[in-house]
Amino acid sequence: MRTIIYCRVSTEKETQETSLQRQYEELSALADKLNFTVVDCIQEKASGYDIDRDGIFKLLDYFSHQEADCLCIQDETRLGRGNTKIALFHQLRKINIPIYTVTHEGELELNEADSMVLNIVGIVEEYQRKLHNMKIKRGMRRAVSNGYNPQENLHHINQSPGRERAEIPMEEIVRLRQNKLTFQEITTVLKGLGFHASKATIHRRYQEYINSLNESES
Repeated sequence: MRTIIYCRVSTEKETQETSLQRQYEELSALADKLNFTVVDCIQEKASGYDIDRDGIFKLLDYFSHQEADCLCIQDETRLGRGNTKIALFHQLRKINIPIYTVTHEGELELNEADSMVLNIVGIVEEYQRKLHNMKIKRGMRRAVSNGYNPQENLHHINQSPGRERAEIPMEEIVRLRQNKLTFQEITTVLKGLGFHASKATIHRRYQEYINSLNESES
């Protein structure tokens, strides 16, 4: 497997340089023992409680672009501490990235408390997805009950799915607004149809459209 080696110390003290070097040497030995190919070694000096770290975003980029398959760290505290550690564990679990540590001489074994928290986070996230989907369905039902017909109004959607879905269907926004839907409800309906734009963007575009009509009439 291809691995990223991640080393971290929390201070800028010169004495910590030896700690970084020791982590690198131990992790290189671990990768060699497990027959991993080291893609990159990321070293940084930052607090484990801080999630806004260049090294963290760099290693996540490797994984999101599928340029590495696993992560090697000295121990779980090197990745993060407190809520930051849990958040990073959760993110790596979601994208199926295993973590290997020197401490475990292999794949990381979470303690019971961390495992329980991650399971709770996973359950909460699943219910959030269900609530989001229910909001979309409710918004669609209300729009249809007010006379909205997506098959008729989006007659070009099958001709060029990529381009159509990337645009905001202004005529449909106006139509839904005329049917007394709020901008939040319009946003939910459009997301259900594959148009991903924020409520603020839809509101702004609607106001620009109305202003342009007023200017043309004047």
